Amino acid sequence: MAEEIRSLDQLKDAVAAAPAPEGETPETETVVPREPIRDALGRAYATGKRKDAVARVWVKPGSGRVIVNGKDMAQYFARPVLQMVIGQAFQVANVSGQFDVMATVKGGGLSGQAGAVKHGISKALSNYDPMLRPALKAAGFLTRDARVVERKKYGKRKARRSFQFSKR
Repeated sequence: MAEEIRSLDQLKDAVAAAPAPEGETPETETVVPREPIRDALGRAYATGKRKDAVARVWVKPGSGRVIVNGKDMAQYFARPVLQMVIGQAFQVANVSGQFDVMATVKGGGLSGQAGAVKHGISKALSNYDPMLRPALKAAGFLTRDARVVERKKYGKRKARRSFQFSKR
């Protein structure tokens, strides 16, 4: 098996080292830089998702205000842990206090909504300034967390929990 892989690698090396036929230029991978995606008002938009929550997020340069569903972040997300979750995207990108956020969230509970807002902020920041994308991607903030609640199955009390067994 190892000999086959070695021979394939040798074949690839030979093809790469071979001169290109006349009239053709050798193909080189060119990295196209990402362009900022902003609307007419200078805002970047993104959708964030977590569990059953969906957040629509707009990011623009400002003083660091975060408004969720018309309320201040501290009022909407009263628990400090949820406020910390939302602030993580700014800390990783090293832009704390430089952007204003306006978000609308629907569905799920507060924890899922906070995760959805964080996901949306991360995507919107990468749309606003593509140079922030590597840091956000390395932290895993651009990946949608696919974990959701498992559905209830028939013949079970919950998703996996059985009814209590009674011998008599």
